[in-house]
Amino acid sequence: MVISNVCCIGAGYVGGPTCSVIALKCPNIKVTVVDKSADRIAQWNSDKLPIYEPGLDEVVKKCRNVNLFFSTDIEQAIKESDLIFISVNTPTKTFGNGKGRAADLKYVESAARMIAEIAQSNKIVVEKSTVPVKAAESIMQILKANQKHNVRYDILSNPEFLAEGTAINDLLYADRILIGGEDTTDGHKAVEKLGWIYQHWIPKENIITTNTWSSELSKLAANAFLAQRISSINSLSAVCESTGADVSEVAKAIGLDSRIGSKFLQASVGFGGSCFQKDILNLVYICEGLNLPEVAAYWQQVIDMNEYQKTRFSQNIIECLFNTVSDKRISILGFAFKKNTGDTRETPAITVCKTLLEEGAQLDIYDPKVEPEQIIDDLTHPFVTESPECVKKSVQIHNDPYSAVQGTHAIVVCTEWDEFVDLDFNRIYQSMMKPSYIFDGRKILDHVKLENIGFHVQTIGKRLQKNGGSFWDKIPQ
Repeated sequence: MVISNVCCIGAGYVGGPTCSVIALKCPNIKVTVVDKSADRIAQWNSDKLPIYEPGLDEVVKKCRNVNLFFSTDIEQAIKESDLIFISVNTPTKTFGNGKGRAADLKYVESAARMIAEIAQSNKIVVEKSTVPVKAAESIMQILKANQKHNVRYDILSNPEFLAEGTAINDLLYADRILIGGEDTTDGHKAVEKLGWIYQHWIPKENIITTNTWSSELSKLAANAFLAQRISSINSLSAVCESTGADVSEVAKAIGLDSRIGSKFLQASVGFGGSCFQKDILNLVYICEGLNLPEVAAYWQQVIDMNEYQKTRFSQNIIECLFNTVSDKRISILGFAFKKNTGDTRETPAITVCKTLLEEGAQLDIYDPKVEPEQIIDDLTHPFVTESPECVKKSVQIHNDPYSAVQGTHAIVVCTEWDEFVDLDFNRIYQSMMKPSYIFDGRKILDHVKLENIGFHVQTIGKRLQKNGGSFWDKIPQ
């Protein structure tokens, strides 16, 4: 056996699912996921996992305590392992040099120092977190500076390309596995060993090897390109609303071009999640550090367009509701940044709610997977409000969509949950204040059907003419 014991430092959205699938597909390998958070590890060992991901429950229940273990005993896991994944958080720095753009690598550095302190035998150390180019070099410097006698380290880059909501499927049927390593004999051997793990279920031709720096940059570049496509179609959605074009028809037409393709061309209120904005900001920071201001400005515009889309959508809600939402009750359907996840990091819903709260609205929020405590934490964060108590008084969390819309003036769809499409909108219309408005930020509802019921409907990238025309027409050109 090439590798018999794997350790993963970090039990988050990447480490948990990735190691669970490795355990499933490699039954002869012992996989241990460790984290400093006792609460998080307890959740991984419970019936309610700390993250929601379709298919994850089944994989964990099949492998847990067989060859998959979740533990806070970091020291023991590091000592026993042949290969260690570093899968810790790499947030954007909130202070100091590079504030708001550079990646904060303190957790990566801390993991590397733990490995150096504890390891007593040779280790392959794999950076799984999204990191800046040459982060592996920094890890190697830390390990070598604290190296014990007869302990050798090989550093690899193995970025994840998972999409939340489809992570298990993405792991089982990966488009590609990317492994970056040093161009040395030992480096090549380490790459082969990690590749051997993936070859248990991934075809060898889908496992791509590069140098370490290319691997690191490929992750940032992939997320930047995907986000760029979303910002591009969202920029066209504004044009569609002004001209009478339908952004869905435009997206379908250009998506049929084989050079472009149809993926990531769905216009919406904006993109969110833990990676897109963070990685693009990191790329901007790297470009500025390399004295490439034009390249930095190019990628910064992807972020700027996303912020514009969220702000534009929020302001249009206010304008349509007679330019005031003070003391009006507004239903927010969906708070996660996308369906099939409970993750709220960088979700557009925060921007929408923040704007409406600042204008004096009362919010009734429903999301099938986001915990109420998480919603309140997000909306009372210092970056969102200076008055947490006022926010708490203005926000009510519901566990049922029908109670969330009872007696409200408007519905705002922020997440494309499938269940929202199947709601009884006749029942909802009867329970709402009149006139009743729906703002579809995800373009998932049947707008003609809603208008026939009596709703005033507005959506992204399309000018609806019923009910006296669109409020977009009222905006001075």
